[in-house]
Amino acid sequence: MPEKKTTNKSQGQNSAFMKPMNVSPALAAVVGSQAMPRTAVVAKIWEYIKKHNLQDAANKRNINADDKLLAIFGKKQVSMFELSKILSNHLS
Repeated sequence: MPEKKTTNKSQGQNSAFMKPMNVSPALAAVVGSQAMPRTAVVAKIWEYIKKHNLQDAANKRNINADDKLLAIFGKKQVSMFELSKILSNHLS
């Protein structure tokens, strides 16, 4: 059988999500200043949250902000469902 060529669409990847984005200075303090795709930003934010034990103990869906995340979130606690919307304000 001939080999199948795979494309981003056949792998389920959306090229808009893979486009490198510039990060704001507040977000750069957590994820680094290099341009990166949204998916990488979200992964690095979660890495930071888990490393610093910032998930709420009573409700794991909530994230408690430390000083660096407070600059990004604008409030002391956010739901993980708000995270993507909040991060989009810091990407250009």
